[in-house]
Amino acid sequence: MSQLVQPILEVDDRSYLRPWTMDDVAVVVAAYSDREIQRWIPYSFDEAEAEQVIARWTETWHKETGACWAIAKRSDESAFGRFAFQTIDFISGSAEIAYWVLPQSRGEGYAPLATTAICEWAFNQLGLHRVQLFHSVRNIASCRVAVKAGLELEATLKSEALYRDGWHDTHLHACVRTGQASIT
Repeated sequence: MSQLVQPILEVDDRSYLRPWTMDDVAVVVAAYSDREIQRWIPYSFDEAEAEQVIARWTETWHKETGACWAIAKRSDESAFGRFAFQTIDFISGSAEIAYWVLPQSRGEGYAPLATTAICEWAFNQLGLHRVQLFHSVRNIASCRVAVKAGLELEATLKSEALYRDGWHDTHLHACVRTGQASIT
């Protein structure tokens, strides 16, 4: 991965996934100030911190530990969400996905399409076997995105994650690559 340029991934005729740039600092600041995003990701960033975050997101690609994309509109190339593999483990052939979308673009079908696009990329280009997602059982929107993108609900983990309002049970969703040979 580190030897490759991070690709631009097609989502649909309205949007695509591209690497983050320093031109996206305001988007990161806005996202992590959004009340709904802060409900699930309880921190915020000023401009200097957002620059550092974007640099770290870019660094995960070069370290082969993750991959982060901005989802952008084709009409003006503006970013309005983040789709990422928080972790990539080449030994186990797995990755953990995370995402958010700014309020003005929620409910328009972007999230399931972008989730599907990066899962297909992980299976077809990286050769990964499994992609998984964890979210609070109270995050109904994230659960809907996961299901629409083909990540099946596998388990409920009791009192697994701490949020601002206390411990939450967590859903584990996953999808696996099909048509692979097995070890004999």
